[in-house]
Amino acid sequence: MKKLGMQVEQIEDVQSIVIKTPKGNWVFDAGTDVTAMTMQGQTTYQIAGTPHFEEAAPDIPAEDVTMVAAQANVSAEKAKEALVATKGDIAEAIMKLAQG
Repeated sequence: MKKLGMQVEQIEDVQSIVIKTPKGNWVFDAGTDVTAMTMQGQTTYQIAGTPHFEEAAPDIPAEDVTMVAAQANVSAEKAKEALVATKGDIAEAIMKLAQG
């Protein structure tokens, strides 16, 4: 491969790889095989492993937190936790907090 101008290198001791997307993250944990291939000045990485998907936490506006906290008579912290759990659904967060 060196005659073709290609260099291949196995990357050792990979602890994790995270691919971030707007909907969440693909996470490859330790034990994932990563190979770097360089040809004509361009490096390509090959990942071999089984990822798991972590859904992105919704962006919760401060006004929503304040409204849920006031309506459910709870702290802002508890209101935000409920909004994150309900993916930003205000009515569902209030009902969840009211149920205890």
